[in-house]
Amino acid sequence: MLNVSNLSVSFGNTVIVDNLSLVVPTGETLAITGPSGIGKTTLLHAICGIIRITHGTVHIDNVDVTSLPTHKRGIGLVSQTGDLFPTMTVSQNIEFGLRIAKMSKTDRLARTNDLLEMVNLAHLAHRNVVELSGGEARRIALARALAPYPRVLLLDEPLSGLDKTTHDALISDLARVLKQTATTALLVTHDHSEADFLADTTFVFPDK
Repeated sequence: MLNVSNLSVSFGNTVIVDNLSLVVPTGETLAITGPSGIGKTTLLHAICGIIRITHGTVHIDNVDVTSLPTHKRGIGLVSQTGDLFPTMTVSQNIEFGLRIAKMSKTDRLARTNDLLEMVNLAHLAHRNVVELSGGEARRIALARALAPYPRVLLLDEPLSGLDKTTHDALISDLARVLKQTATTALLVTHDHSEADFLADTTFVFPDK
């Protein structure tokens, strides 16, 4: 379960997120909607520790992670662009977090293969990520975020910028993977149809 309580983020005198609270029950997906530039991405970055919280707390499974560094929070993040490592293969990208976690080579290989099968891209295991299509890259970004068994998955507009055919195929795959892994997820999207399709509940980001 993700519990965000009275969270605020300010840059100087500018308040980006103001006293926001939300709860995502274990195994469910909460979608956050709202116009661009309102602070949705800032909220995700605050939850995972990329930027500093001005006020408030973040609890995951009843553990306060507010002061923990990003890599110790048990959070996976899929950004709008995927941010894959361009000098690595598909498998190496997925394995990255597992190496950081010092997982054995045998277990890394097994986990990577399982995830490649899950996103239907096992045949691309040794391809360099710069050779992937947009939809393939999004699937690999999702697999990489899931690899270290995150307690919470944050999805920041994971389907933006895709053509309709790729978008429609990927949204079905994303829904299937979230259900299959019983992942607790927080999805940011401006698309209300995406929110309706993927999420158990929807939270409208408050206007400032």
